[in-house]
Amino acid sequence: MDDTALNPAKPKGLMNNVPAIVFVLLLVDSLHFVFARLLLPYLPPTTSSFYYMTVATVEIGLFAAVRGRIKWRIFRENARFFLIIGFLIATATASSFAAVAYIDPGTASLIARMSTVFALGFSIFWLKEQLVRGEQIGAIVAVIGVFIISFQPGEPGSFVWLGTLLVLTANFAYALHAAIVKRYGEEIEFTNFFLFRMMAAILFLLIFATARGEMTWPRGPQVWWILLLAGTVNVTISRTLYYLALRRFKLSVHTILLTLSPVVTILWSFSLFGERPSPQGFLGGFIVILGVILVTTSRNRKRPSIITEIGDSVDPKSATNCTNFTN
Repeated sequence: MDDTALNPAKPKGLMNNVPAIVFVLLLVDSLHFVFARLLLPYLPPTTSSFYYMTVATVEIGLFAAVRGRIKWRIFRENARFFLIIGFLIATATASSFAAVAYIDPGTASLIARMSTVFALGFSIFWLKEQLVRGEQIGAIVAVIGVFIISFQPGEPGSFVWLGTLLVLTANFAYALHAAIVKRYGEEIEFTNFFLFRMMAAILFLLIFATARGEMTWPRGPQVWWILLLAGTVNVTISRTLYYLALRRFKLSVHTILLTLSPVVTILWSFSLFGERPSPQGFLGGFIVILGVILVTTSRNRKRPSIITEIGDSVDPKSATNCTNFTN
């Protein structure tokens, strides 16, 4: 690999301002559960996640179309791959949107840091990697933190455990999607990968909402403004900054930085809804983050895993034709 591949030219101005990138990334990355909570009074979770993802898909599609970069051949040749990851993304999005009906966005964001531990699990069972002691300790610590959050006293009829289960389901589905993409999708041109990934996801979200009898048209301009803002900020802008930051930092640093996003989510949640984690939730969340940092720093000391990346873990410079995806 040549130097230009390892060190791509840095854009000028704001895009080369690393502190600004980090600040804005943390600001927008923290908003996923906040937008889910904002939409909760207007639409069922599966329906709102469908519309929010559709807004982002239209924006990405328009960008690709204007630049003449849509290649339908890529989807035809890799249809099975896109349908599988689309199902997983749809499951993750619908589950995370449903979670805020039972727990506050701050607590949900703290639990969501478990995605690093799930990614670690896939590297063990799929790639047969061995855990170093720090990874073992970090994973155990993070799981203890989730248990502390889940089994806390609440008001009668409280379903904190159900909200926790929904967030963990979302994390598991998203980490599995990340593992599949890392294993089978690294040579697909990024714009088309992102577009077809989104299209497959909204197809399954539409199926989920229709099957549940929840498909309804958003009523009123306010909900449409929230959907437009959510799709633009939480997908289009957030994922662009995510990949930009990924190019600027080592993977371990990038992951640790994103563990700060629950702090911003808690601030958003308290300012907008007057909601915040309970003292036990704070304690459990702190323990989860501590475990994630232990896992991430320990992993950085040994050979990097192709599945270490969490969240939207597709390298924008990735380019393996997925026709070999058969499992």
